[in-house]
Amino acid sequence: MELFLNMFSRYTAAASGLLWSPVTLYALLALGVLFTVWSGFSQYRSLTHGAAITLGKYDRQKGAGAISHFQALSAALSATVGVGNISGIAIGIALGGPGAVFWMWVVGFLGMALKTMEVTQAMTFRNTEDPDNPHGGPMWVAWRGLASIDPKYAKLGKILGGFFCVTLLIATATGGLAFQTWSAATVAQTSFQIPQIVCGLVLSVVVAMVILGGISRVGKATGRIVPFMCGLYMLAALFVIAVQIERVPEIFALIWEGAFGSLEARGAFLGGTAGWAFSQGLQRAFFSNEAGQGSSSIAHSAARTDEPVREGLVAGLEPFIDTLVVCTLTAMVILLSGSWNRNPDHAFETRPVFRTVEAGVWQLAPTPLPRNGGPWVQGDSFFVNVAGDPNPNTGASLRQLNGRAVFERGVGRIDWAAFPSRTKPAVADGGFYRAHLGAALTALSFERIQPGLGVWLITLATLLFAVSTMISWSYYGEQGVVFLFGAAAVKPYRILFCIGIVIASAGLIRSINDIANLSMLGTGAMLLVNVPIMLIFARRTIGDHRAYMAKLRKPR
Repeated sequence: MELFLNMFSRYTAAASGLLWSPVTLYALLALGVLFTVWSGFSQYRSLTHGAAITLGKYDRQKGAGAISHFQALSAALSATVGVGNISGIAIGIALGGPGAVFWMWVVGFLGMALKTMEVTQAMTFRNTEDPDNPHGGPMWVAWRGLASIDPKYAKLGKILGGFFCVTLLIATATGGLAFQTWSAATVAQTSFQIPQIVCGLVLSVVVAMVILGGISRVGKATGRIVPFMCGLYMLAALFVIAVQIERVPEIFALIWEGAFGSLEARGAFLGGTAGWAFSQGLQRAFFSNEAGQGSSSIAHSAARTDEPVREGLVAGLEPFIDTLVVCTLTAMVILLSGSWNRNPDHAFETRPVFRTVEAGVWQLAPTPLPRNGGPWVQGDSFFVNVAGDPNPNTGASLRQLNGRAVFERGVGRIDWAAFPSRTKPAVADGGFYRAHLGAALTALSFERIQPGLGVWLITLATLLFAVSTMISWSYYGEQGVVFLFGAAAVKPYRILFCIGIVIASAGLIRSINDIANLSMLGTGAMLLVNVPIMLIFARRTIGDHRAYMAKLRKPR
């Protein structure tokens, strides 16, 4: 099993690195700038006209669809505003430092234009043969869109749509299922010592109760969960920021410095270059708000309207709410608390040394579990900073070595993973750290400023957000299954999805890098297919957008 997990970790890291290369990031930014300028800054119209649509001003309009504009936005937001904001942003800061936050803001602004265009496309080419249960998304854009250009392109469109559905199912299994389950199970275990597998079983039952009811029940469930949890979370974050309000200018200066300079290693933060902050900020923000992936257009395609551009403007609100509001609040709490660059949580009684396992591979002796900070359970994660070969990501020599709690005959210890290095490594600090991974780091941040708040709020928020996100992503994957195999495959898919939740909670993901790579794998694959689809129909979409804006400006 250990060999399999090591191979899995290496392959996902390699695939994620390839899909999220600088070329991908620059292409997405360029596309966001293109649509922003070409549409005449659609972000403004989303914040004004799009907000009015969402509040029900145009719900009297008739058209195909199963849910309202608000329910469609809630269903799409449940897949974006959630664990990605709590866990994903924490991962971005832990790896890339404060500078990553600046690039999240850039993605949030440009992502509003990307979302508007991709949802407008999906609404234009959605399948409304069953008006009460429409189907849409990039797969239908490819198929029906290319067929509208010339019927002989229909087969090519079906193949391209099928490729997108394959990537959609990969993203569903990784970011939509495994990442959510892991985040919820990890924070429940860290906060209340609930075994991860138990948390997975409960999540599986709750999700099953909703997804078996179809998109109508999905829209109703997310329409209740998301506004409540999002509002509660934002109020708590604003309270924490208010307590530390005098330090806010200092934090903004730190974000700017990290975005355009280099920050030295300190405590749990390994240091980083501006380029690494850029990479992590863009990756985590694109993962969080899903701009350019085409996923949320699947939920919006179920909205009841006869104006494609109208729903596109509603969708433009997603990156604003997700990244420019909620992600910023999370980032401020983490940075204000100092959890991201905290000192070691536990001191070594005797500084351990590395021994040689084989040529170029080193091993640290097991460490007794600390008497304070528990109670500990099997599989609890730790890490220690190690000086060895240069770290290409940070420009320094520090890297993290992960360890896990193991119990034998009631005696606990930390077993450390093997450490590859050409030169003999050395422990860099006088102690080691509890691995507060993802959402657990956000919980720690709240806890450091207001004791008690982190444990209860983040655990509750993570569990509810994980449920709502998995509900929406199960529907996304379901639409991919319908496109590929037909409606008969839906029931087996739903059963497999719920079983997958339990499997994902079984402790197979062991480090912050593993979950970061896994979650980015699916989103990277979707971008690879969806961006060309967006470009093919860009001119028509912009034309429809401008025509709608012109009609809107005419006096009634």
